[in-house]
Order: sequence, then C-alpha cells, then structure tokens
Amino acid sequence: MLRGEVAGLRAREDRDVPILHAELYDDVATKVRSDSRPWWPVPAGEAYSPYRVKDTAEDSAVFSVVHLASGELAGDALMWGIDRHNRSAHLGISLRPRFRGRGLGTDAVRVLCGYGFAILGLQRLQAETLADNAAMIAVATRAGFVAEGSLRRAAWVNGRFADLVILGMLAGDWHPAQSG
Repeated sequence: MLRGEVAGLRAREDRDVPILHAELYDDVATKVRSDSRPWWPVPAGEAYSPYRVKDTAEDSAVFSVVHLASGELAGDALMWGIDRHNRSAHLGISLRPRFRGRGLGTDAVRVLCGYGFAILGLQRLQAETLADNAAMIAVATRAGFVAEGSLRRAAWVNGRFADLVILGMLAGDWHPAQSG
C-alpha cells in the first residue's frame, strides 16, 4: 500500500467493486460530471463494472483509496494514459460521499503524485475537471498542481457543453515530503 497522512492507495479488491459501484457509479448526477464517457446502466456484479480491474495494462494504474485511521474503503483513484516515452500521465480521484471534505482527496492526489514521479519516473502529471468543479480544483491546487488553461465547451454534461480546466504538475515542482 502507498501511504499518505490520512489516505492510502492499494490494489483494487473484488469486495470494493459493489461499494464503489453503488456509491459512485449509481450516483448518476455526480458520475456524469466526473467521467468523459457516457453513463450506462450497468449492474454492480457484472464483469464489465467500471470499478472491476480487468487487466493490468501498462498505461493505467487503478487504486482503491483507503482511510488509514479506520481502514475503510474511501474511494477510487486512477492514473491513466501513462506515456512512458513522454513520461506523462493523467490522474483522477472520486471519493465516497461520507469521505468528502475530510482531506482525503488532497492526500490521495499527493500519494498519486509520489507514485507517478518517484516510482514511475514521470515528468508531468495532468488533471482535467469541469470548470465549475471547485472541489477538485481546490484538491489539485493544494496538492501542488497549477491551472494551465481551459478547453472551452469540451465536455458534454447533462445535455450541454461545459468547459474543462487543465491542471498540471511537473516533477521539478513536486515536493516528496508532501506525498507520504
């Protein structure tokens, strides 16, 4: 397990899938704002649940976020588009409702940064979020990401286009002491 101050990242376990599915995927209003793919009605037990790890592809790393004090499953963390040639990747997190607003998001992002920079040797990490997602923008900024720009009307959300904010961090801007 990768450990931060309050959040840990561990491999996804089968028992995590129904919980993440029920609290994150089936919350359609939130899910359509956090994923660029369209929402589909998928039963939690199905092999194609988006929270079930299907393979160990070299271009993604899937984690379950754990609240270290209680050991409880707190959410989902992902690094995808891992590009070993350009040494870059994208990252994102999603926390179960009762774990939001408790510092786990920022800590989980910091731990992901440690994984990307110290373990994978990446040069750049990027997060994209809706321009009105103040919580994710604050989490990324507290973790050391810098707003780099926006993509106008780049996301289709609830029947309309919305702007995306691009946040980035370079290896030279990362502070290992903040990453657990």
